[in-house]
Amino acid sequence: QVQLVESGGGLVQAGGSLRLSCAASGRTFSSYAVGWFRQAPGKDREFVARISGGGSVISYADSVKGRFTISRDNAKDTVDLQMNRLKPEDTAVYCCAASNSYDTLRPSNCRGQGTQVTVSS
Repeated sequence: QVQLVESGGGLVQAGGSLRLSCAASGRTFSSYAVGWFRQAPGKDREFVARISGGGSVISYADSVKGRFTISRDNAKDTVDLQMNRLKPEDTAVYCCAASNSYDTLRPSNCRGQGTQVTVSS
């Protein structure tokens, strides 16, 4: 199993940027697909972005496409989420999750505390 810890959240004005990081511990991190998810107050947790183990397959939610970029560094066991042109509706707790299968990543895969992102208008 791989353990994940999120960091990098904070308070930012609309139009600003933040970079989230998901640090992994455990063996064979490169064999795991990783996804970012978020949960806004009063809403269900939703998919944001995901990346395959080797980094060659990536997908985004329509709401963040063109603004967010997911990347990974398997040498450092990290997956980052670069968030640009942030909007107030991006405010949420963001969490990362890992799975042996890219196609079966689910919001329920999140196990950590997550990191709070707050975007002010």
